[in-house]
Amino acid sequence: MSQIEIRHVEPEDYAQIHQLYSQEQVYSDTLQLPHPATAQWQKRSGAQEAGAYRLVACFGERVVGMIGLHLEQNMRRRHVASFGMAVHPEFHGQGIGSQLLAAALDLADNWLGISRVELTVYVDNPAAIALYKKFDFVVEGTAEGFAMRNGKLVAVHFMGRMKA
Repeated sequence: MSQIEIRHVEPEDYAQIHQLYSQEQVYSDTLQLPHPATAQWQKRSGAQEAGAYRLVACFGERVVGMIGLHLEQNMRRRHVASFGMAVHPEFHGQGIGSQLLAAALDLADNWLGISRVELTVYVDNPAAIALYKKFDFVVEGTAEGFAMRNGKLVAVHFMGRMKA
């Protein structure tokens, strides 16, 4: 999808980010809770937290995806970052996740001096797992009962990628 623009989150994006994370398919595949507060996303969208970089994917004026890259603050793990991402269900399968992840990894690899990127992904999310493998992430372990989702404990894979 060539009409997608990747850019840094701006404070005025909060309403659209709130709408994105209000989608059941989005909060179910992340660690977010249902019924997110608008104020929570307003605060996050305007915050300039140390070691946090938030990018959005826009289709025209519409925010259709987001990725947050978080650098470890512990001195011995300053070479490590993790991320969380979401793409609006209406835009799944159109390459937006790939564009967001490519932009975040470019930032990590070429601008922030990050050599290791880590993530957790639900084991029942094959599309996300395939995306991460496409970017050279490997499954490093599995945690059973990692998070509560819709009344059940679900497992995740721990995945990591070392910069070549």
